Amino acid sequence: MEDKRDYVMRARAAAVEETRRRILRAVRDLGLETESMEIVLADVADRTGVTVRTVLRHFGSRDGVFAAALDFVVGEVERERGTPGDVAGAVAALVEEYEGIGDWMITMLGREGADPNVRRMTDRGRAMHREWVRDVFAPVLPAARPADEAVDLLVVATDLYTWKLLRRDRGLGRPEVEQRMRALVDAVLGRA
Repeated sequence: MEDKRDYVMRARAAAVEETRRRILRAVRDLGLETESMEIVLADVADRTGVTVRTVLRHFGSRDGVFAAALDFVVGEVERERGTPGDVAGAVAALVEEYEGIGDWMITMLGREGADPNVRRMTDRGRAMHREWVRDVFAPVLPAARPADEAVDLLVVATDLYTWKLLRRDRGLGRPEVEQRMRALVDAVLGRA
């Protein structure tokens, strides 16, 4: 009897977790599609195939949904960003990310002054980017340059706005953008 009960409990827990993931993916997708964080919970519920009440039961409040969605997206981004010391792989992964959601991120940065949810997201994104730079480039930081200075310069070399200047403003293709960002990184690392 105990085995069947354990199986049912595990199945329920898995179903609850899958519902949570579907809700979080719906929030992410709706945000990307609408280029906004002005997402209605009814739309999230419809997209997920649950009720608004179920969404709230999982996350407590609208702010709770957005906080969890931010954690979910951050986790996705962190998994895709490359390994420490792999400069070429890190820059390629970053450009890939910017190609997918860079325009959306630029839109959100333009709205951070008017929406506290967007501001929390952009603040977290900035902190995450700096931490990523510190972690990924730590094994190859030049000894001749203070670490803080090198990290600052690498943040600029790999920043979303650097991608925007090259890709959107200059109209360069993705390979050229990746090459130029890599050249900036190599210059900071003393590899140029």
